[in-house]
Amino acid sequence: MTKTNPTRILITGGASGLGKALAQRWAREGDKKGGVKICIVDVNDERGEATAQELRKQGSEVLYWHCDITRQSDIEAVRDQVVAQWGGVDIVVNNAGVATGGALQDESMEQWQWVFDINLFGAVRFTQVFAPVFKQQGYGYFLNVASQAGVTPMPLMGSYCAVKAALVSFSESMRLELVDDNIGVSVLCPAFFKTNLHESVRSGNPVMKEVVNKLLERSSVNADQVADIAYKAVQKGQFMIQTHAEGKRVFSLKRWLPESWYLNMMTKQTTKFRRKGKSNV
Repeated sequence: MTKTNPTRILITGGASGLGKALAQRWAREGDKKGGVKICIVDVNDERGEATAQELRKQGSEVLYWHCDITRQSDIEAVRDQVVAQWGGVDIVVNNAGVATGGALQDESMEQWQWVFDINLFGAVRFTQVFAPVFKQQGYGYFLNVASQAGVTPMPLMGSYCAVKAALVSFSESMRLELVDDNIGVSVLCPAFFKTNLHESVRSGNPVMKEVVNKLLERSSVNADQVADIAYKAVQKGQFMIQTHAEGKRVFSLKRWLPESWYLNMMTKQTTKFRRKGKSNV
């Protein structure tokens, strides 16, 4: 049976935002179960060390490691470190990510390559490096952070929707491929919530950055709530984890409505969004 109450957890992009909230959620549960070991990897050393100090004050054993998830050597160094210090790891959270937006003509190929290299290939690299660790120890769990955009795409977010959809599909493939090795997989698909994702937004259209910022700020859901939902779902071994009621509703409609009905509905519902996003084109 897959171990879903890990004592050793590694979180990419764990220095802030959802990654930090996930670390804090596992740390709180660890306090009730005799402690937890948390490895935070990030490119922002100042934030990473600050988060590590916060978690240590709460009683957790924490390792911070600088890691650029686009560099294979960095990821292998993280693996070597956690194996040397902890003998392995129970769960790997592929959380690190960036945001993009804009109309088709706004998004350069460089922007597409940038978001895929981080949001998808970063997760692929970590999975390839840590799956053998899981296999050797006989169990493990991957939690991949995708997005509602990966299951119900929006206009003017082509590269972001595409990369998150790819991560959802990759996660399903992982789940089917690794099940015989006692390795579990979940994919987290939150809609907009209050976080610092806006700091990474790239777009050829400055209006899109404002739109994304407003959508994040207006959300009634915060990172702590998303982290709590994710934690509970992983304990159950739930594959797809959706966090917003509206997101669940739209995804259900997409699955059950005739395709033309669903697309017509979404065309109407995204009219204002399209106009706003194209207002600077």
